[in-house]
Amino acid sequence: MKKQDHTIMSQDPVIDNDRILEIARLRLHEDAVDDILNEYTKQAAEEFDLPIGLVSIVLDDVQKFAAAHGLGGWIGDTGSTPVEWAFCANSVRTNSPFIVENAPDHALVRDNPLVTQDGIKCYAGAPIISKNGYVLGNFCVIGSEERSFSEEEVNRLKEYAKMAAKRLETRVS
Repeated sequence: MKKQDHTIMSQDPVIDNDRILEIARLRLHEDAVDDILNEYTKQAAEEFDLPIGLVSIVLDDVQKFAAAHGLGGWIGDTGSTPVEWAFCANSVRTNSPFIVENAPDHALVRDNPLVTQDGIKCYAGAPIISKNGYVLGNFCVIGSEERSFSEEEVNRLKEYAKMAAKRLETRVS
């Protein structure tokens, strides 16, 4: 039984060894360009009218981007952020979407350097779940203006996350 399935978690799911082994099995820690995933992130950013779309993989110490649209600056150059800054890590911990309509007012992220220095104002992400039930990261969209997200939009992000999970799984088939 996976630790994520236990009612009482004694360990942060982000650093769960079985989840990290799943990421390694899928070779998601490797740098690889996937044009289809990049197209998904572009479509989502355009659909949500937001500048950034990402497929993030949350490792134990870093969040890396398996696909990205609209990233610039140092984040675009590195293709990653420290895991403690990763909005996406919240979905790894909860196995559910993480929505931030106004980051400077949101208790979990208001002091995050991505908010205070890089200007993230809104974020919506749905967990990317492997066929073995592990949350690998998120499919998310990000903006620099406050914005709300409807239930329909969150459901659409879940669809993108399922498409991304399927695509990531095919990398090892």
